[in-house]
Amino acid sequence: MARASAKPRKPVAADDLGGALLAWWDRHRRVLPWRAPPGRTADPYAVWLSEIMLQQTTVASVTGYFSKFMTRWPSVEALAKAPLEDVLVAWAGLGYYARARNLHACAKIVAEKHGGRFPSSEAQLLGLPGVGPYTAAAVAAIAFNQPCVARDGNVERVVARLFAVAEPLPGARAAISAHAASFLPRERPGDFAQALMDLGATICAPRAPECGRCPLEPSCAARRAGTQLSFPVKPPKAARPHRRGAVFVLRRGDRVLLRGRPPEGLLGGMSEFPSTPLTLDVEPGAARAYAPIEARWREIEGGVRHVFTHFSLDLTVFVAEAAAADPALEGRWTKAADLGVEALPTLMRKVAVHAGLILA
Repeated sequence: MARASAKPRKPVAADDLGGALLAWWDRHRRVLPWRAPPGRTADPYAVWLSEIMLQQTTVASVTGYFSKFMTRWPSVEALAKAPLEDVLVAWAGLGYYARARNLHACAKIVAEKHGGRFPSSEAQLLGLPGVGPYTAAAVAAIAFNQPCVARDGNVERVVARLFAVAEPLPGARAAISAHAASFLPRERPGDFAQALMDLGATICAPRAPECGRCPLEPSCAARRAGTQLSFPVKPPKAARPHRRGAVFVLRRGDRVLLRGRPPEGLLGGMSEFPSTPLTLDVEPGAARAYAPIEARWREIEGGVRHVFTHFSLDLTVFVAEAAAADPALEGRWTKAADLGVEALPTLMRKVAVHAGLILA
């Protein structure tokens, strides 16, 4: 005998969407190290730190870094007093290194100009380094319970599907914010912000949404039309440029030559092995002209590939031994055994592994 199919759930009234979402979240909220337990007030420092770290990064990637930062710098004043180089070393591997520089600059301003207290309003938060519209809204809502719409990728996806927002991103963001604000409950805006994020992260997934488990499914316009995978509407992706270059690992005994990148721009302030300019496409035949000194450079077979946000890069890795210290060389000699505590970006860690300097 065939089993009867489940009865369709009744649509949630427009003025109770927020209540339905919060009722779901009260049962299914994620436990995250930066998130206050139910009934407890959120720590603005923890909220801000986590939101900066989570920009274009996953919760799984951030968790370890967040715990490390909170252990080493448990307050915004402690972070403000830390040398920038130490912050960059602790950040290494998390990517988008301008975030680390802005993080440190923001901590100094909060400590020195705001007495160690984060501003509570969205407008004031927007005036801090590295705090954009999303982060300002998230911190204001979660840490200070302000009625703000924090619109990240998860929220955009949930709301675009719920209301079948046909305009492509990024132009649709104003409409998405307006729709989200239409069912924002004034009494629990911080929980609402986190609930929308959790719904997008755990149920309203990009490719395989679990609509049958969604508390808003009966009212979802895209679900009713069977078009949930079509939202949010995105413009065609532009082709990512590909570049080539070379990196030069110069050794002298147990030491290796490192240099610091300029404080601004790509991988700003991080340490690197000398290389061709990463923003240029340098064909293999021309790469050796960028070597830091004339030496018997040996190419290591295979090379290193890395994908940045806006371009991909293939680096040929050359190694050589320096006969003696050359005072004209730009950079500093660092023990190869100490590379693990250097502020090396992921690209340069790949180079160090490829050259046999550190283990993968």
